[in-house]
Amino acid sequence: MREGFGMVTAKHPFPKGLPKTEDAWIFAKPNAIQAVGVMSFEPTVAKWSRIIHVSTLISVFISILFATCGYLTFTGYTQGDLFENYCRNDDLVTFGRFCYGVTVILTYPIECFVTREVIANVFFGGTLSSVLHIIITVAIITVATLVSLLIDCLGIVLELNGVLCAAPLIFIIPSACYLKLSEEPRTHSDKIMSCVMLPIGAVVMAVGFVMAVTNPQDCTHGQEMFYCFPDNFSLTNISISHFQVTTQLSILNVSIF
Repeated sequence: MREGFGMVTAKHPFPKGLPKTEDAWIFAKPNAIQAVGVMSFEPTVAKWSRIIHVSTLISVFISILFATCGYLTFTGYTQGDLFENYCRNDDLVTFGRFCYGVTVILTYPIECFVTREVIANVFFGGTLSSVLHIIITVAIITVATLVSLLIDCLGIVLELNGVLCAAPLIFIIPSACYLKLSEEPRTHSDKIMSCVMLPIGAVVMAVGFVMAVTNPQDCTHGQEMFYCFPDNFSLTNISISHFQVTTQLSILNVSIF
């Protein structure tokens, strides 16, 4: 750090007569972070709604971008997990796998805490002893670890997660809660929309689950694609070129005779 700073100052030296500024670092007091939090994160429904909509749109854009680029690159060989389409000697994609793993590691505790809280509120009245706290936490981690070890295809996991979790959370549960708790008349536009979204979500969940089970996505199970091996790829090119030459000769013979 000091060497780098010394190199910078050597190439761009400071003026000798530069005076010191009083209270130059006054903005770095401990209360500055709290002030930014109060100014930026004042909890209101309007801000919450805006953040949800913006984050959802950004997520949809990123998903569509990755899906489009992946399919345009690999076309019919596109896997459910796009990382499986890349070869192991691709350093940039390996770094992407590492970043994805770090994201999962950092996300897992949040999901574990939510699951434990739901179990505590539903089955134990919201309070857990130290023993139950440890037992439930270990049970959740054990089940998640066993599922992750038994299933190595990310595509089927994302499909089932979408139809069994995302569809109820987005379409079914909010619509049902609104219809149950709202005091507005049945002809109100929000209630009509909820009545439409509820059966749509149920149909999407049922049809998606049946399709995910009956028509699972292809998975390489950790094996590299054929084009990652130069020998196989050269043999494929030779066979295709030989087929093209044979076809052209047969057509030429037919035209001559």
